[in-house]
Amino acid sequence: MILSGLLAILAGLSLALLLWQWRVGRGFPLHRRVADASFAPAVTLLKPLKGCDETTEASLRSWLTQDYAGDVQILFGVASADDPACGVVRRLMAEHPHRDAQLVICADRLGINAKVSKLVQLQRQAKHGVILVSDADVRVPPDLLANVVAPLKETGAGLVFCFYRLANATTPAMRWEAVAINADFWSQVLQGRSLRPINFALGAVMAVRRETLEQIGGFAALTDYLADDYQLGNRIAHAGGRIEICPVVVECWSSPLRWRAVWRHQLRWARTIRVCQPAPYFLSILANPTLWPLLWLAAQPTPAVAGIALALIGVRMVAAWHLAVALTPGAAAAGTGLRAPVKDLFQAALWLSAFAGNHIEWRGERYRLLKDGRLERGV
Repeated sequence: MILSGLLAILAGLSLALLLWQWRVGRGFPLHRRVADASFAPAVTLLKPLKGCDETTEASLRSWLTQDYAGDVQILFGVASADDPACGVVRRLMAEHPHRDAQLVICADRLGINAKVSKLVQLQRQAKHGVILVSDADVRVPPDLLANVVAPLKETGAGLVFCFYRLANATTPAMRWEAVAINADFWSQVLQGRSLRPINFALGAVMAVRRETLEQIGGFAALTDYLADDYQLGNRIAHAGGRIEICPVVVECWSSPLRWRAVWRHQLRWARTIRVCQPAPYFLSILANPTLWPLLWLAAQPTPAVAGIALALIGVRMVAAWHLAVALTPGAAAAGTGLRAPVKDLFQAALWLSAFAGNHIEWRGERYRLLKDGRLERGV
């Protein structure tokens, strides 16, 4: 009875945390645009690339077709002239000869993180006072630039980032991951923000003033870290800069991924969060709204407990669907509610696995994740 009572309390706590997460998610003005786009400082976009797939060209093109009043410089960075992305970039630059765009060969390997190594070399060629960084697989609406720089107009704003959604969940494994990204992750970020100011960034799209970036040592200070986006936001926050969220949602596009690839990606993400925020990650298991009702039912398999447990899981399903619809209007959110309980059980296994080691696989290589977030090559 003591175990059953404890599990009942944990089930109730997970419901309370879910309702809190749902409430802050509903209160955030997703997709809202700025009413006045006259603030348009000159911007340099740094776009590190490695390889390409069938979605790369459309994603890169979305940056070349921005409706923005200010000057825009776009620097595409690759490690080698043999990279398949070079052909895509050259073709797009030929399509848009009026754009100030350049393909930069970033041949120097300045640290373990190859992406940040490219950013260091691209930063050297940046012309303008606002620096944007975006991952290769990110596709954006035409008014993204006007909206993402808008918070930098305010005094004290240090960095702006965007929420993102997984846009093409084409396999069962990706549809499971889409529940984590499109329903849970962004609303969990807002849940954390309701407790304290954000002290990290999400790397799909980030905007920062050049002087702010230089104040924390530029990208050169991050070359050996895995979570460069977290580190960038964390250092700017510690230096006194406010981290802002742009309400415009961007899209992440990917080639089809199977279970093994998605599991490696999620495990890398989980171990990174565990290192960056150990206490919050450890406590995050308390917010699993499927695990605790099912464990309570297993400990006390009575009709009353079964009814309550099913009701709690039902609330979870509705909340997941509603949050996914908020981030991803339309048919893309279909089925999210039904998949949410399965995702929660996978998430419990992932939580345990995050504590089972410090090794990650990233871009076909194996690394050891150190306690301070740096990477070390090794098996």
